[in-house]
Amino acid sequence: MPAVMVADQVARTITRIAHEVVERHSTLEELALIGIRTRGVPIARRLSTVLHDITGTTVPTGVLDITLYRDDLMRHPVGPQPVLRKTEIDFSIDDLRILLVDDVLYTGRTVRAAFDALIDFGRPRAIELAVLVDRGHRELPIKADYVGKNLPTSLSQSVQVRLKEVEEFDEVVIADALDG
Repeated sequence: MPAVMVADQVARTITRIAHEVVERHSTLEELALIGIRTRGVPIARRLSTVLHDITGTTVPTGVLDITLYRDDLMRHPVGPQPVLRKTEIDFSIDDLRILLVDDVLYTGRTVRAAFDALIDFGRPRAIELAVLVDRGHRELPIKADYVGKNLPTSLSQSVQVRLKEVEEFDEVVIADALDG
């Protein structure tokens, strides 16, 4: 599986997304980042660091676990069950512009679950979406506001994002079903 993106490309992509965020927002004072577990969290943290480097503004950053909000939670009751992890949002999201951050946008189901979960924490003024990779194939009418890379794939392929905070190195690969 050849890498579609390697570490320096991932870093440049996150920096580009940060610049796009700065261009679209007159101020970052009313913005907060929320990373969707698992790999959306380190991407959100990296994005927050780059935003601070660009503007000098510290953007609050939280962690959202959407496990209980997934519509496919009990679709396969036999087998490995999802692991519940902690949601960590230690600031009020009321009247803030929330930038949800995830690694891959595919069908839109994860993002829908994130919207549902986020509303349990307050009423944001607006919710935007940033993803490292958009591979298309939507089941739901969801579009990312910030996309690092568009990777059209077939339904038999998967996009695997590996980040140093989780796997100890950064890369994005496209795998065929036969590749395991």
